Amino acid sequence: MNTVTDHANKTGGLRPDLGPFSIWALSLGTSIGWGSLVVTSNTYLIQAGPWGSIGGILIGALIMILISLNYHYMINCFPDAGGAYSFTKETFGYDHGFLVAWFLFLTYIAVFWANATSLPLFARYFMGRIFQFTYLYTIFGYDVYLGEVILTITAILLAAIFCARWRKASMAVMTILVLLFTAGITICFLGAMIAHGKSGFSFQPGFLPDKNAISQIVKIACVSSWAFIGFENISHATEEYSFSRHKVLCILVTSVVVTTALYIFILMLSITAYPPQYGSWLEYIRDLGNLSGIEGLPAFYAANYYLGDFGLYALMASLLALVITSLIGNLFALSRLLYALAKDEIIPRTFSTLNEDSAPAKAIFLVAALSLPIPLLGRTTIGWIVDVTTIGATFTYCFVCFATFRTAVACEDKLEKWIGLLSFFMMIGFLAYLLLPNLFLTSSMARETYFLLVIWGILGFIYFRWILNRDKAKRFGKSVIVWVVLLFMVLFIALIWMNQSLIRTANQTLENIQEHYQSEIDLAEVRAADELFIEEEIDKLENANTRTMVTVTALFIFSLLVMLTNYSYMNKQAKEHQAIANTDPLTGVKSKHAFVTKEREVDEMIEDKLNVPFALTVCDVNGLKYINDTFGHKAGDEYIRSASTMICELFKHSPVYRIGGDEFVVVMVGGQDYENRDAIMAELQRRSEANIGTDNVIVAGGVSTFIPGQDLKMHDVFERADALMYKNKQALKNLGARTR
Repeated sequence: MNTVTDHANKTGGLRPDLGPFSIWALSLGTSIGWGSLVVTSNTYLIQAGPWGSIGGILIGALIMILISLNYHYMINCFPDAGGAYSFTKETFGYDHGFLVAWFLFLTYIAVFWANATSLPLFARYFMGRIFQFTYLYTIFGYDVYLGEVILTITAILLAAIFCARWRKASMAVMTILVLLFTAGITICFLGAMIAHGKSGFSFQPGFLPDKNAISQIVKIACVSSWAFIGFENISHATEEYSFSRHKVLCILVTSVVVTTALYIFILMLSITAYPPQYGSWLEYIRDLGNLSGIEGLPAFYAANYYLGDFGLYALMASLLALVITSLIGNLFALSRLLYALAKDEIIPRTFSTLNEDSAPAKAIFLVAALSLPIPLLGRTTIGWIVDVTTIGATFTYCFVCFATFRTAVACEDKLEKWIGLLSFFMMIGFLAYLLLPNLFLTSSMARETYFLLVIWGILGFIYFRWILNRDKAKRFGKSVIVWVVLLFMVLFIALIWMNQSLIRTANQTLENIQEHYQSEIDLAEVRAADELFIEEEIDKLENANTRTMVTVTALFIFSLLVMLTNYSYMNKQAKEHQAIANTDPLTGVKSKHAFVTKEREVDEMIEDKLNVPFALTVCDVNGLKYINDTFGHKAGDEYIRSASTMICELFKHSPVYRIGGDEFVVVMVGGQDYENRDAIMAELQRRSEANIGTDNVIVAGGVSTFIPGQDLKMHDVFERADALMYKNKQALKNLGARTR
């Protein structure tokens, strides 16, 4: 396999001391977290049953192995911290890199927040009300307690301190905990399966009875990337590998296989036993919302049923290990992403500094600082935020796959080219599936999730504009991709949010009407009550629709204003780039690039037989080599500037171009300089002759006029003027020799 660039010895300051087993543990420990043991059953089983869920997860695993091939290729081509951000930046430029980093950051930090705020839930399930003291408020139906807020903040700070101060130790702990939860889940699964034959519990139904089996498998396959998010985070650790990068594919595939096995173990464990009041696992799973304690956690109920306290404690330890490894893994990925962004000054450069343990401590504590207010939002809000991780991960995978395709085309790697292209189109299909809820399926995400995506898009507009204002190196603003994608996100997803809001409002209205007619009403008052009730419901519906339309309209106006201001900014930036390209940096006159553009314009006029009168003066500086060799190039530059000043003083009404080291061209299109060109050339000759024998500049020149019908190109005029200049140059040299 060809590589784009050789980074074999490049570490960028990060210490390359992490072995393959630590990297495997980092991948597996990040890809599986709290949700795998707690919400997998009522996320997958409730939608597709055990066989549909297992089939969908297996398909998802195959897709993730395909994604692994893309990551393996790009890691070997661009082994820098930053993962998908670095791949995209190197392949497509900084604009695309920012876009990927924006979604990647949201994906990782949402999972980090979800696992940090799961600790109070762990306490509620297994430790009673120990942290439920000092009630603060209820937000979106979730009660927030000061004790639970303190618990979450403490966990975030401890994780940050541990990862910042003891980098290698955190990887060692990661490895131990990964082995712990892998063993704990496997033992509980095997114990349940061995004893299940005599339990009398049934695995039936294998699929949901009221839905098509294939559609159930497809539905799980399309959202199964949620189950693997984070497995690719080892791409951020590339600079820290102590082994050959060619081993990465084996590590990624092994991580996907083990993750898949653990999910299947948890799914099967969850349906091996259920409380006696239920006739099947399906009845049990559908009623989880009304249960509490371990009965509300199917995997824990089954482990306790078959293995007693040992099974319960084994899964509790596994769950806690899952949360801790997810915290460490996502903190690792986030800090390396921020480290890469800081090196490129997308965020302040101070966050790229490393401590004595070669850890980006400031980046780690930045993640912690951004996370501290999160416990105050309540678990319901966090659930909405976590919903965006599937979209964020799929969007990132899209860019990685297309970057693989583009890089493989450039390197003529045919197999990787087709792998990248196939993977890209698959990810595009998944994005469409996720973002078009009413086209393919009933909404897979809460409507609040769509609104959060809109807010994230707006924040992206604002932050990218801030980057453009600080971008002195002019690395950004070269592509419209950022504006197009973010505008699409704000407008398109806002429309989806509006649609979901209207559906929700309409459904609520219907529910209210049904409740109204099911209630007991005095027959004498039925007509009046009906009329009043219907008027009230219609008013509520109209008010809800009006609020939604006003919000979407405001978002549209905001996006339009941002686009207009950004277009104005980029247009100004383009003009500045053009001005820089057309200006010679040494003398301030027009550049060779500008002369080529002017030559093209004049040639078009000649071709169109416009016969506009013009003349060219070609000038050359005498004695520049002697000045450079004797006094240095700094004196030579000053000599060239003096020549430029003389030429500009003489040709006041015509543009002057520097087309070489000591060569200038004046283009006179009509006007005073054209009419007085012979007199100006005589004055140039007089000044140059007067400067012979002094330290002042000597400029040779030749002028030629366009001859209609004879000159077919501007270059024809230039050649005559150039020949005359060389004659004058030799004459001035001869005159100088005689005066000496």
